[in-house]
Amino acid sequence: MIGIYKEKIASIPSLVVVDSRKKEEALPTVTYFHGFTSAKEHNLPLAFLLAEKGFRVVLPDSQYHGEREADVPEIKKQVSFWNIVMQNVNELQKIKEALDKQGLIEQDKFGVAGTSMGGITTSAALTQYPWIKASAILMGSPKITTYAKTLVASFKKTGNLPITDEEIDQLYGLLEDYDLSKQPEKLNNRPLLFWHGDNDPVVPFDHSYTFYESSMELYKNKEDLRFIKETNRGHKVSRLAILETVEWFEKYLIGK
Repeated sequence: MIGIYKEKIASIPSLVVVDSRKKEEALPTVTYFHGFTSAKEHNLPLAFLLAEKGFRVVLPDSQYHGEREADVPEIKKQVSFWNIVMQNVNELQKIKEALDKQGLIEQDKFGVAGTSMGGITTSAALTQYPWIKASAILMGSPKITTYAKTLVASFKKTGNLPITDEEIDQLYGLLEDYDLSKQPEKLNNRPLLFWHGDNDPVVPFDHSYTFYESSMELYKNKEDLRFIKETNRGHKVSRLAILETVEWFEKYLIGK
């Protein structure tokens, strides 16, 4: 039976989805990050399917989301977007360390994935942590500095940007260190799956697709880098995307 356990992992509110008979065993593990304005519970269908395959799945709440939702103006949450992403990356290290300490990760089989903001978090995490063995980015951008500039320009048009140009420049400087498109060599042949709808009005499709095309030459085994394009699909994960993500991690974290 698949169990859903509400836990705090390194003080981070999370759901752990796992076969209840194997809850205390070392298992291949996937941490899955939700999107902006979403919460950990929204990814339970994918987590359930992964758990059926033998994974332990960790679904954390990001800052200002889910159990961590604070009574802050919407505009503050929006301008905190990139701070949330960077905090996600830092907290991923804490999650892994906590699970390692309990002996719950099987042979370093640790994967990361996410939707939208969670996909952006995944791409940023790949620049920081060589211990990520496989990953999946669902409608996220690996060109985070470019995407940040796009969002800033959009906010400036509406006149709703309560931060200074100096603060914006400081943000761009911070993001450079997390920008996968500026350091694609850090992929280091690790299995990476992209899924993106070509009609996405929120996160530009071309960010992920052009990165995929340029990064393919870095891979010895071309099948380890894959892009799934869904025609006429907007900013919503499809069942195909969910099933392909499950299959991806089964192939690379269990099959190998």
